Amino acid sequence: MPLNKLVHELAKLPAVGEKTALRLALHILRQPAEYAQTLAKALQETIGSTRFCEGCGHLSSGARCSICRDPNRDSTIICVVEDVADLMAIEKTQSFCGHYHVLHGSLSPIDGIGPDQLRIKELLARFAAPEPPTEIILATNPDVNGDATALYLSRLLKQRGVSVTRLASGLPIGGHIEYIDQSTLARAFERRAAF
Repeated sequence: MPLNKLVHELAKLPAVGEKTALRLALHILRQPAEYAQTLAKALQETIGSTRFCEGCGHLSSGARCSICRDPNRDSTIICVVEDVADLMAIEKTQSFCGHYHVLHGSLSPIDGIGPDQLRIKELLARFAAPEPPTEIILATNPDVNGDATALYLSRLLKQRGVSVTRLASGLPIGGHIEYIDQSTLARAFERRAAF
C-alpha cells in the first residue's frame, strides 16, 4: 500500500518514529494535491542543486558557500563544528564573523568513526592557504564524543602553533543553580573564568 511506503520512508527521518511518520503522512494526504507536488518538487530541487562547500563543508549551491565567499568575514579565524545544523545555530546568533569548518560528525570509536571518517585532513589543509588560520575555535558538542573530538583536534592543532580555543559551557542564562544537572554544574566549575 502506498501509504505504508510513505510512512516507512518518513520514519527514516531523524527523531521521527512510526507514529509521527503516520501523522505526517496523513497530514500530507489531507492537503490539496498541489501541496504534495510542491513538497516533492522542493525535495528534488534541493537534492539536485545542493552540495557541500569545497572550503568548509557547509551546504552550498555552488563550489563555495556564501560564508566562504564573503570578503567581510575573517578567514584566519575558523570555527570547527560537528555538522551543518551547528553552523546554522551559531550563524543565527550573529556573533561570529570568521569562517567555519564542518567535520560532518565526531569521533566515536564504538561506532567505527575515527579521524579518517571526519574532515580533519581538509582542516589541516587550510594551513596551506595564503592567510593560514591564527585561531581555531572548537565548537563541538559538550558530550563524550564532542569532548574527545575537541581534545584530539586541540593536540593536533597546537603542534601547528595556532591559538586553539573551545566554546565555553556551563550555566544557562536565566537558569537557577538548584535546577542545573550535576554534569553541567561540574563543568561550569571546571571552566570558570575571571570576572
